[in-house]
Amino acid sequence: MLKVAIIGTTAWGITIGVLLARKGLQVRLWARTEKEATKLRNAGPNADLLSGIDLPPEVSITDQLSEAFADVKAVIMAVPSQTMRQNIRLVKDYLRKSTLVMSAAKGLEIGSNKRMSQVIAEEINPRFRANVCVLSGPNLAREILLDLPAATVVTAENEAVARTAQRLLSTPNLCVFTNTDIIGVELGGALKNIVALGAGMADGLGYGDNAKAAFMTRGLTEITALGVALGASPLTFSGLTGLGDLIATCASPLSRNHYVGVELTKGRALEEITSSMSGVAEGVSTTCAAWGLAQQLELEMPITEKIYQVLYEGVDPKQAAAELMGAEVEHELTGRKWKLFSFLRRRRRS
Repeated sequence: MLKVAIIGTTAWGITIGVLLARKGLQVRLWARTEKEATKLRNAGPNADLLSGIDLPPEVSITDQLSEAFADVKAVIMAVPSQTMRQNIRLVKDYLRKSTLVMSAAKGLEIGSNKRMSQVIAEEINPRFRANVCVLSGPNLAREILLDLPAATVVTAENEAVARTAQRLLSTPNLCVFTNTDIIGVELGGALKNIVALGAGMADGLGYGDNAKAAFMTRGLTEITALGVALGASPLTFSGLTGLGDLIATCASPLSRNHYVGVELTKGRALEEITSSMSGVAEGVSTTCAAWGLAQQLELEMPITEKIYQVLYEGVDPKQAAAELMGAEVEHELTGRKWKLFSFLRRRRRS
């Protein structure tokens, strides 16, 4: 029986574990402490996130890394982005040349502003870097657990590695596509959380669907501009990990980032909101990292800038929205140092 280790007892980590167990795979779910492992065995998943879901017998829970990694063919890192580096440092000595290393986190590391695959690659043996892949797509954990139809993407620089991950994750109700644009796939999954915060604010302020549609579309253009500047293909952002994930995260009440945006319009402090949540809203930290990238690249990212001001400078969401609407506008694909037009010109010449 194929064995898989999952690092992280997050809602998404548990969801992936249940998904794989239903396929008949043996899953080792690693918890940080014996207390956490015991609680999960006895009480099951957090009721707020995964109520009514029982862990299949194929899922075993341990706080011992040696037990979690015994004879495994793949490890899935399902931890918050800001803890990815410390977690990969814990497990790197258990990796082998044939071990598939998958990131299931959607965020950027504050400080370095790096994607999760970059963080992982920096910490593991260089001989194993070719085995790193990323899972991303419009995948709300609750719907996956209920076995509702969904699609996702696995990406790796090596197509063969992506295909291996595809076979691992595919189920009758989860269609897994492959992609080799790891930069675009990761950025789409991470940056859409920033837009979801703003979409939540738009809903909280009662601005209606016209305004939210415009905001989401402008957000996608901004995401694409940053992605292209960092070497991604602009076409990736029209796929599942760009447009697809953006729609799901901005529209669904299951989205944590959307929830944070709504709550901010009620006058609640960010710390109060996040401390009351049972999961992490990745958009909060990703906004900080993306804003840092925009500064480094001298890119115009007005949506990211306004969300940053709301989160970290105390600007009122209504004021930020008014400033966005009142900004001077040009062609919708024009922005300082954006390379979208150059891409279009290259396409016309070819």
